[in-house]
Amino acid sequence: MCTSTTTPGKGSIVKAGDAMGFKQLFDDDSSTYTYLLWDPATKDAIIVDPVDIQVDRDLKEMEALGLHLVYGVNTHAHADHITGTGLLKSKLPGLQSVIAEASRAKADIPVRHGDKIVFGSRSVTVRATPGHTEGCLSYVADDESFVLTGDALLIQGCGRTDFQGGSAEKLFHSVHAQLFTLPDETIVYPAHDYKGRTSSKMGDEKKTNPRLGGGKTKEEFVEIMKNLNLAYPKKIDVAVPANMRCGVPDVA
Repeated sequence: MCTSTTTPGKGSIVKAGDAMGFKQLFDDDSSTYTYLLWDPATKDAIIVDPVDIQVDRDLKEMEALGLHLVYGVNTHAHADHITGTGLLKSKLPGLQSVIAEASRAKADIPVRHGDKIVFGSRSVTVRATPGHTEGCLSYVADDESFVLTGDALLIQGCGRTDFQGGSAEKLFHSVHAQLFTLPDETIVYPAHDYKGRTSSKMGDEKKTNPRLGGGKTKEEFVEIMKNLNLAYPKKIDVAVPANMRCGVPDVA
């Protein structure tokens, strides 16, 4: 379990219906969504999937909101951009990096399925959702109002499964066992979107996702993924090694 370094004071009780602080940010170059989540009472916060070239923007957003960043969290070791976690750590003493233990990436805190990342009196629960990569995680809000799905489940799509230990069979199981079991009203916030969409609802993805929804069988999904014929990611040879260090520069 990840525990906040600050102790919530008076007024930090979470009441039914209280919303977690939330802001979605976008990087045009990689079509990546970065998420700021925080406890409105204590202002303790986490950032999920930061992008290196957007760190200055993220710092300004946090300063404007009066946030104290506790953890820099990644859904997986991305292949299309370098995480901003390393740069954030250099600018914010005490910040700790978080990534899946299964990714075998270096981080201050490796997490696994069932762990909770706590900030103030709020938290997200870690769900292992491998398939796009071996170390993919999704993060479910403490009230299940939303889930950050990384590349496991995109809006009307999903991440590719042809490198970094990817497996269409594993991804099918992950989505059906860990994501489609959430309430239909749970909002889906992915790591990427290429058509200007910001979110979806789990019920809609279950019904209409062209790859995974509408009663698609595992065999049908595997066949779909086998025939995508996607181009090799432009930044993979630079991004993946850097992200295996959570964005910390290679001093060697």
